[in-house]
Amino acid sequence: MSEKDSGLLIGANDKVPVAEAGLLGLQHVLAMDVYVPPLIIAGLLSMSATKTSGFLQVAFLACGIGTLFQTSLFLKMPMSQGPSYVPIGAIVGVFMANGAGHGGMATVIGSSIVAAILLILLGFSGFYQKIVNTLVPSIVGGTIITCVGLSLIPSALNDNIFEASGNIYQNIELAVITMIALLVSIAIGTYVPKLQKIFKIGSIVIALAVGTIVASFKGLMNWSSVANADWFSFPKFTALHYGIDFNLSAIITFIIIFMVLTTETTGTWFAMSAVTKEKISNKQWNHGIIGEGMSCLVAALLGSTPMTGYSTNAGVVSITGVASRRVFVAAGFWFILLGFFGKLSALLAAIPSAVVGGVFAIIVVIIMLSGLNVIGDLNMTGNKGYVIGVPIVMTLALVFLPDKVVNDSPQMIQYLLGSPITVAALTAVILNLILNNKGTKTVN
Repeated sequence: MSEKDSGLLIGANDKVPVAEAGLLGLQHVLAMDVYVPPLIIAGLLSMSATKTSGFLQVAFLACGIGTLFQTSLFLKMPMSQGPSYVPIGAIVGVFMANGAGHGGMATVIGSSIVAAILLILLGFSGFYQKIVNTLVPSIVGGTIITCVGLSLIPSALNDNIFEASGNIYQNIELAVITMIALLVSIAIGTYVPKLQKIFKIGSIVIALAVGTIVASFKGLMNWSSVANADWFSFPKFTALHYGIDFNLSAIITFIIIFMVLTTETTGTWFAMSAVTKEKISNKQWNHGIIGEGMSCLVAALLGSTPMTGYSTNAGVVSITGVASRRVFVAAGFWFILLGFFGKLSALLAAIPSAVVGGVFAIIVVIIMLSGLNVIGDLNMTGNKGYVIGVPIVMTLALVFLPDKVVNDSPQMIQYLLGSPITVAALTAVILNLILNNKGTKTVN
């Protein structure tokens, strides 16, 4: 499909110069906020500062290797891999139940390895695309994408801005300044064609740079963490350090978690397909699951958390109009670089969350709107309204569900309650099969 038909400035298979690809790849790295899940896990596991730094380091490496796997070898779509929020509860639970600091991580790694291998086998079986083609027509796929964006809005606003560390008024100010910088950049790129390549394509980097500079002038940048970080270091805390242990109940737990991850990933792929207007072939579906499993396997061996495709990529592509896979290959190399150069990763981690939130909030809304675009005809004839509306309600209900309800639920139920996307996807699939199963059309 041409760029004109897709609305993109640079298509998925278009080549861009190496330097330009490098800058645009960094833009995705900055927008993905991938260091958050590892830092949350490190805090919950009471890791020392040294181990926390090492945990973040291997997460960046896993992101980079997984991205190169998916973009270049398996899925072959413009997509970056990153640590998912879904397994956080399972990782902490398995860690604590299996010796904590005395063998707990070895059990987490062993369980992740088994679950990742099962994902790889699912891809090789060729069965995954049959599941998607049968259960996920456009109305279901579009609803899942919409719920992906919707579920991330509270995180973008609350976790990154309103409830982030620091003064709430300063956080709001930083977020608003960053948003304005993004919109001004897009406007300049839209109305001044000669500057489009700089301002529209590089709008997110420009916005984050403006927000970071303002934060630095206000004394809100933690430069000490950058100064104390090593320039270069090899990963220290991998499976070679922790060991590998297998526990049946932990393995079952992680198999369930990885099935949840697969559901979330499916929505992410749909979102990118909707933005690029490129259909996902049956071969790509199966190869993508193999790539997902390989990403998670590498992450486990490195001692990191499971990886998944990041939905923010679709929002960034929609804003910048650049979908070239070369850009995502560059992003993969940036992640690997961050895994070895401590000062660079510390610099990105030092960017105030409110600055990232200002961009992230717009990105997730774009993702949500992409989902509505996939659904297409919103004529609420028949039972379409229920298939679309009920999953949206379920998403919001789980986003705002009190912690007490989650904590009082059985462990397996907690995993589902902690993943609004999975519940929304299952709800959409079931309702579509029961209420709207006549003449549906697959989204891929």
